Amino acid sequence: MKYRTESDTLGEVKVPIDKYYGAQTQRALENFKISDEKFPRSFIRAYGIVKKACAIANNKLGVLDKQKMDLIRGAADEVIDGKLDDHFPLVIWQSGSGTQFNMNVNEVIANRAIEKSGGKLGSKLLHPNDHVNKSQSTNDTFPTAMHVAAAELVVNKLTPSLSELKKSLSKKATDYKKVIKIGRTHLQDATPLTLGQEFSGYAAQIHHSIIALNDLLKFIYQLPIGGSAVGTGINVPTNFDKFSVEEINKITELPFTIAYNKFEGLACNDTLIRLSGILAALAGSMMKIANDIRWLGSGPRCGIGELTLPANEPGSSIMPGKVNPTQSEVVTMICCQVMGNANTVTIAGSQGNFELNVFKPVIIYNVIKSIVLLSDGADSIRTKCIDGIEPNLERIKQHLDNSLMLVTILNTKIGYDNAAKIAKNAYNKNISLKQSAVQLGFLTSKEFDEIVKPEKMVGFDAK
Repeated sequence: MKYRTESDTLGEVKVPIDKYYGAQTQRALENFKISDEKFPRSFIRAYGIVKKACAIANNKLGVLDKQKMDLIRGAADEVIDGKLDDHFPLVIWQSGSGTQFNMNVNEVIANRAIEKSGGKLGSKLLHPNDHVNKSQSTNDTFPTAMHVAAAELVVNKLTPSLSELKKSLSKKATDYKKVIKIGRTHLQDATPLTLGQEFSGYAAQIHHSIIALNDLLKFIYQLPIGGSAVGTGINVPTNFDKFSVEEINKITELPFTIAYNKFEGLACNDTLIRLSGILAALAGSMMKIANDIRWLGSGPRCGIGELTLPANEPGSSIMPGKVNPTQSEVVTMICCQVMGNANTVTIAGSQGNFELNVFKPVIIYNVIKSIVLLSDGADSIRTKCIDGIEPNLERIKQHLDNSLMLVTILNTKIGYDNAAKIAKNAYNKNISLKQSAVQLGFLTSKEFDEIVKPEKMVGFDAK
């Protein structure tokens, strides 16, 4: 491999000749050889957006000439578009402020811009600190990029996926609104409901997560750009924050605002902790839905078997004909990971000291990972499972007719204690509720038929 020589304040460093990053990135590569978790594409994009916006703002304020602005903007566009991803090799395990990654971005933009202008890489024709990082600090650009990445993913990826999932669940609720089935509480038989009502509950869970995400966006939209090192705005010209945010809004088409308190924006990451909490709650909802679906589809002959799930692939390498609820399994594994990520984010977010939280890389890494997992998981279980679910009407009726909890409707007619006697007698003698009621003398056969009608027990006449 061929190398070129670049330098920083600590001296000269050999850098691969085919890479746009410089001395500080190379030092970080040598100093942080820890695992292989690198910054996601969405975060690299967000940082490119911030750098482009800052260059334009600096030019508007007269502290960066047009030629340098155009060079920075052109290279930043390539970062935004993913054309330079191979030049971002750093793992998230680095300085807790993200200084090494910020310098990676600064160096890549500077060198790519120099190359495009016909200059020599590392020549400092465009300086990574003095020009690309002008009016900025890692301490305000990194959390700004965190919020930009999170907002873009929530608005453009997660919320649309959840909206489609909610739509599919709501359709099932409508399609099956008259399919009466037995309810289950404590994993035991309970009073009836419709399959549509059951699915409406699932749709409501997803709906509530969408509302929670939308409510939090007004805080995610607050950007601490312009806060500089500790929030005071040292070395930052007046209105830099205003112009930077305006440019970020133009690029993303999202309504970002200036953080009303930049000290909070640097010193903690409470908004992303809240976001992570919503993601964990969403994971809880999706875990419940996925588990219900696989239990209701269990069998096909020796389980509950009330739902027929799509047969996507063979389920066993040894048992012929076996088909497993793999989409539910995928989603529940995703949910476990997201819950773990939320724990990491919460702990990391609690570790801010004085003017800076220094766990930022691990926070944004886990937040992005959770958003992507939940979005893709929602799409997967919707298209590969939920849309293709069919009710097993015969099995549903069998369970409904065999349930002892239909006796609950008799409480107001013969009292709780007498109704319990009917249920226990039916269970002990393995006879029907109707036979038990007549045998014990509480009701005639005709009276039982007039009262014990499942379609009258689901909150509306389901006939």
